Amino acid sequence: MDDPVDIEQLQVLVKHHREHLGLSLRAAAEESGVPFNTLARVEKGHLPDLANFRRLVLWLGLSPERFFQPSMFRVENTPEVIASRLAQDPNLTPAAAETIADVVRELYGNLVLKDREVTVHLRAAKTFTPDAARLLGEILVEIQERLQSGPTGPRHVM
Repeated sequence: MDDPVDIEQLQVLVKHHREHLGLSLRAAAEESGVPFNTLARVEKGHLPDLANFRRLVLWLGLSPERFFQPSMFRVENTPEVIASRLAQDPNLTPAAAETIADVVRELYGNLVLKDREVTVHLRAAKTFTPDAARLLGEILVEIQERLQSGPTGPRHVM
């Protein structure tokens, strides 16, 4: 991979942030601490040096890791692909794109299929009757069956 930094994403976000703040290139350069010529080149799709990249990322209020493309050996992570696309959307502010990306990450994490079995260990107690243990076992089996059948599986009320 020749260019490990997603310069297109940086270009879009820098320009959008500057325009959102209503700043000229000169004013944005002064506010961000990045030289005017460097900022102009970034908005044209050129990669800044490391020090100016750091200043721009701080000015945008984002993590530098956001701009690094995944290695060729890494499997794409759906929520991060979505976050990357949202960040490139000119109709969204960087903060709005990040908010939507956070919601997607959370929903994805909650709804992704997990191939894990749940194991419950109960301690014997005088108040835990055999009937209660049997009923709890039946409930747990039914919950496991529903989880394994996925979101399109049969639904019924207990």
